[in-house]
Amino acid sequence: MAQKQIDFYWEVGSTNSYFAWHLIKPIVARHGAQLILHPVNLGFVFRHHNYVLMEEPSAKISNRLRDLDRWAERHNLAFRMPDIFPIKTSRALRASLAMRQWGKEVAFIDALMAAYWEGNDATIADFSGLRPLAEALGVTGDDLEQAAESETVRQMLIDSTNNALDRGVFGVPSFVIDGELYWGKDRMEFIDDALDPDN
Repeated sequence: MAQKQIDFYWEVGSTNSYFAWHLIKPIVARHGAQLILHPVNLGFVFRHHNYVLMEEPSAKISNRLRDLDRWAERHNLAFRMPDIFPIKTSRALRASLAMRQWGKEVAFIDALMAAYWEGNDATIADFSGLRPLAEALGVTGDDLEQAAESETVRQMLIDSTNNALDRGVFGVPSFVIDGELYWGKDRMEFIDDALDPDN
């Protein structure tokens, strides 16, 4: 039986990407699927669709914050809303792509998510906060910054974001399995079903 592939479109500045990052892992393990990571510059996607996050009704934003706490409690995650939100994420996204060449992409994303969404560390918006995360994984800060600032990696993020738009991604987290798009952290049951060989 061929291994199923899950294309995962994510953004470190997205609350729901944080939860999806944790929730997708046991599903991937259970089905022996392959998770393909696609960082997305969500600010660019929002501008493309003329969507402004913080212009939603205040009642909806308040409810969303409470809902995030409920998700954290339900799944026993150490989530806390950062004091500084939103942040610029392009450097962090490029850094995650750069870490791919050392085979450290997944571990680096783990560290990114924990730093911002659990540790209230907004310094990940710049290399002052990204360097220690790389160094903890055995990659020097200089090597990380040089790779993340390279034209090659810059183009990788542009291409990854444009690929997301081409596939119909309008927000993150988004997952694509066999050409089917699943949007949101609350689509895990559908993803589980899509990976079930008996379905």
